[in-house]
Amino acid sequence: MSLDHSLAKKITRDALISLCLYALPVFALIFYYAFTGERPWENPVKDYAQVSAPAFLKFLEPVFRNLKSWGLIAIALGLGVLEFVAGLYDNKWTPTERKIDIVCFLVPKLLLPSITGFFSLKLLPLVLPGAANAFSWVPFWGGFFVIAVADDLTQYWYHRLHHQLPFLWRFHRTHHSAPYMGMAMNSRQNFIYTVFFSQIYLTATLVYLGLGYQALFVTVLKSLITLSAHSSIPWDKPFYKYRILHPIAWVLERLISTPATHHAHHADTADDGIGYYKGNFGNMFFLWDVIFKTGIITRQYPTSYGIKFYKEEEWYAQFLWPIFKSKKEGSELSANGPEVGDDPALVDETQLKPELATAKLTTA
Repeated sequence: MSLDHSLAKKITRDALISLCLYALPVFALIFYYAFTGERPWENPVKDYAQVSAPAFLKFLEPVFRNLKSWGLIAIALGLGVLEFVAGLYDNKWTPTERKIDIVCFLVPKLLLPSITGFFSLKLLPLVLPGAANAFSWVPFWGGFFVIAVADDLTQYWYHRLHHQLPFLWRFHRTHHSAPYMGMAMNSRQNFIYTVFFSQIYLTATLVYLGLGYQALFVTVLKSLITLSAHSSIPWDKPFYKYRILHPIAWVLERLISTPATHHAHHADTADDGIGYYKGNFGNMFFLWDVIFKTGIITRQYPTSYGIKFYKEEEWYAQFLWPIFKSKKEGSELSANGPEVGDDPALVDETQLKPELATAKLTTA
């Protein structure tokens, strides 16, 4: 499937805008030091970020470190148990779905640390020798916004392109294949897609350059937001229900991903005016969708999830395509599967169901 010309033009325009967004925190730092006359880079203090961090964050630092090391895994498992007890997966969590969810949750946690560790400890010193902690003089809030924008805007683009470029879709398809929403969706990804998460390596590079303290807070906050946005627990509903909370809801739903906006992204249809799988790409910040006009806000939840042409492919094909292919005939993940993309309406019906093509030839 070729890329639509208008879409290519929009991607190019939005990419140029993104370059300005990436630069904003840097320009803010330059302006700040030009205005104050300070020159901390000339005599950097060790752990400058910690020195300049607000007292309440220093107090909370042990909490964030524990959350990053084991706390987020514990929270995810706790949410999973609550969702299971509430009957979320009843009649939907088939043996295949269970295997996919469990493998996608466990394997990256065992293998990714080795991959990112090699990148940080071996490759970065080789590529950027002598640059370790070169920007440790950057104040806490400056580094915080540099990391937040760089990490999340990069993931927005990584996510968006896997929807808008058909040849990338199959690497992301596993994340949308389940007919339910819940904690498991946060980590349900093709392993190749996960390994090449571009923002992981960008953030690791910024940590190497001296912004590790800020990255601790950004990554934990982002993990909490994305986990809660995928969960079946609709924590945002009270903000829509009570009029007094509507102003907070207006800001919140445009700033970060909420269950309502992200569940819409996982809907299996856009016909109801709620589902919007071709938008709402934001991970931590929904703000990117607002800026690039790729978002929709309805404050409602879809009634069904997944992808209409899902064939419940084998767990190994969903987790490691294209290394392992599906044996399901007509599947996108099979050896000669069609390139469907995320919108089945754009594909000839015979591509999804080869038996229909045979039947048409027989009756012709």
